[in-house]
Amino acid sequence: MEKIATAKAPVQQAAERTVFSVLLALSFSHLINDAIQSLIPAIYPIVKDSLHLNFSQVGYITLTYQLTASLLQPLVGLYTDKKPQPYSLIIGMGFTLLGLVCLSQAHNFYFVLFSVGLVGVGSSVFHPESSRLAHMASGGQHGLAQSLFQLGGNAGSSLGPLLAAMIIVPHGQSSLSWFSVLAILAIVVMINIGSWYKQNTHRLKPKKVQVHTDNHLSRGRVIFALSILLVLVFSKYFYMAGMTSYYTFYLMHKFNISVQSSQIYLFVFLFAVAAGTFFGGPLGDRIGRKYVIWISILGVAPFSLLLPHANLMWTCVLSIFIGVILSSAFSAILVYAQELVPGKVGMIAGLFFGLAFGMGGIGSAVLGNIADSRGIDYVFQLCAYLPLIGLLTGLLPDIEKSRK
Repeated sequence: MEKIATAKAPVQQAAERTVFSVLLALSFSHLINDAIQSLIPAIYPIVKDSLHLNFSQVGYITLTYQLTASLLQPLVGLYTDKKPQPYSLIIGMGFTLLGLVCLSQAHNFYFVLFSVGLVGVGSSVFHPESSRLAHMASGGQHGLAQSLFQLGGNAGSSLGPLLAAMIIVPHGQSSLSWFSVLAILAIVVMINIGSWYKQNTHRLKPKKVQVHTDNHLSRGRVIFALSILLVLVFSKYFYMAGMTSYYTFYLMHKFNISVQSSQIYLFVFLFAVAAGTFFGGPLGDRIGRKYVIWISILGVAPFSLLLPHANLMWTCVLSIFIGVILSSAFSAILVYAQELVPGKVGMIAGLFFGLAFGMGGIGSAVLGNIADSRGIDYVFQLCAYLPLIGLLTGLLPDIEKSRK
């Protein structure tokens, strides 16, 4: 028996080892995926003028993209929990590539909606499966793996406004097609990731056994905790929708700066989001995810409440604090939810990524209508109170303590 146990030890160790090469490849793919997707809000000032759109129509563009990105994600995650699809990431990027090319040639409002819908479908395939892969390659360091994965995505999102300022504003909407090269590069990386996935599906089984450590929570308490998490995701992504979709318009209106300058300020905010993302997961592994959720959502409130009353310099400074603090929440929320519902990694990832995108889309549409009726300044005054919803974190159970 001792010999058998000794023989199994290296296999078990291999199954539990963190595979950083895969995590880095996933993070890089996420960077490209979200950089392409972030070009959508980055071109809003351009298409608003060229297609003579109002704020409501800008909001509907985001709503279309985010809904197509959100509605399919839980279904994709649920299906691949039962039948893993090693090369599905390539299919997702294929939809994103097609949508990008169509968007570069979209010269009416409805073709824009169709194009961003294709990009959304690509996102709905990419996020649940890539999150599962990060979980597989984590070696038990789930918070670190999710943060590294999210870091790539948020870094990519921050590049959108910068790329728009450097390339799309000077060369026009058609220059979007130039970024097809990035999508093709991502597909090449995803082929290698898919091969690793196919050869390491055995990693799924140890994870299922491992996460079935009892959290001693009843079904009702699990559902209640998930509901609280979903409300917290709502507050985070409703606020993020206001920043990503309308921050440039707010800066141009209030401080009379150019489109290119506003894109630089948006890049600064999104870069802060990317920088803050990395800390949430590892910090959650160390001090507990509930504490990170407390800090990352409720901690934004003082800065968000000051933002509508600040001058241009302090608006930029406050946006950095908001981005860094708020972005640390999602990795902690996602891993906390996966620990609440063990064995459903893909479904939970799809649900929460899907809700995040859905809330962003609905938020953008609602805030666009408010901006048309009450003005862009009122939107930011209203959004300032959303982080106070973080007080609900106190209702979450301490699942780390319940396992001891």
